[in-house]
Parts: sequence; structure tokens; C-alpha cells
Amino acid sequence: MYDDDLNARPFNPLPPVVIFLCCLIGGIELIFQAAEAGFIGGPEAIGWRVAAMQKYAFSDKLFDWMRVNGVYSSHNMLRFVTYTFIHQSMMHVLFALVFLLALGKYVAEIMHPLAVLVIFFASAAVGALVYSIALDEQYSIIGAYPAVYGLIGAYTWLRFSRLQSEGKNGFHAFNLIIFFMAIMLIFKLIFGGTNDWFAELVGFFVGFVLAVILSPNGMQRVQAILKLARQR
Repeated sequence: MYDDDLNARPFNPLPPVVIFLCCLIGGIELIFQAAEAGFIGGPEAIGWRVAAMQKYAFSDKLFDWMRVNGVYSSHNMLRFVTYTFIHQSMMHVLFALVFLLALGKYVAEIMHPLAVLVIFFASAAVGALVYSIALDEQYSIIGAYPAVYGLIGAYTWLRFSRLQSEGKNGFHAFNLIIFFMAIMLIFKLIFGGTNDWFAELVGFFVGFVLAVILSPNGMQRVQAILKLARQR
């Protein structure tokens, strides 16, 4: 629709928390791209991405070793969130940014910025944790996708509750995650690959549950659920 307000912005403004996450993820990838193109860092800079993967990716094997030996260094524990900022390629990061911009904007316009950050990082951390405990994988996890799927979970809850309040079928809100899971299954069957999808699915459920609690009136909603459970 045409807006005759000449002072109106040409694009809808993004919430600052979404801009922050996008700049952080995209900025790191731009550094790798510049290094691989030879613009910064000299000849050895071409290996910065691989070095970052070795230092910051989440490794199932490493976490298994940590649990067996009871050694939990602060650096290795940070891998539960630092892996979200390392990607395989520009295309890998672009898809993550598209989802973050679209879904993060919707979630951040309704929820507090701190809640958005909690959902983002908790989904990444718990996704990696359950992935490591449930599976025995030799491949490390990199990429923002488990965290982004946490935002998909938050988006799903917000859409579900909105549709319910409008007297509509709230389960239509789950169409997005069903679509993504179907696409991932098809790609898995055709091309094979790793089981990162499991961490992403866990991230979705973490984001969904946290959104129930952290969304507006979330605590009142939880108290009502607990009260109903006690009555039964």
C-alpha cells in the first residue's frame, strides 16, 4: 500500500538485537572472505577459517572426553555458543542471516531483547548438549542454525498463541517447522551428510518452551498451567 508520508522510512526498521546478531555473524564471515581473497592477513590468513573451526567449533568427541575426565575448561565450555559464529562458506551464512532477519525481527518486535538473546544462545547450547549426549558423532557442529531454529520455535509459539486468541486453528503455526524438517529429510535422504539437523530440532523445542515463559505474560501463563496441573 502506498504511504504518502514523505518522511516514512523506505524499509521497516530492524530491532537492535537482530542487527547486533547479524553484524556479529556476518562480520566474522566477511573477515574470513577477505582473508581468503588475500585482502588481509597475508598468505597464512587463508587458513583462518580452519583454525577458527578447530578452536571454536563444538566437538562431540571433545565433550565426551571432558565428561569422562571431568575436565571442563572455560574455553571448551564456550564452544557451546561460539560455534554459532563459524560457518563453512558465504552461502552457509547467508541462509542463516535470512532466517535471522525474518524470524528474529518478528520475535524481537514482541519479546524483550534480552529474551531474544537468551533464546538464541540457549537454543545453541542445549542443541549442542543434547546432540552430543544422544548421538555419537565424529563431526563438529558449526553454524548459527540451532540458534536460528530456536527463534523459529519462539516464532511458532507467538504465532500459535496469536491464532488461538483470534479463535483460529493455532496448529497452523507449526507449518513452518514441518516444512523445514521435510526439506532437511529430503536432503538427508538424497545427499546424506551429518546429523546437525538433530541439534537444530532440539534448538526449535528449546526456543518454543522458552518463548512460553519469556513472552509477554509468560510467567502468568506458566503459573496458570501449574495451577491446572495441581488441580488434576
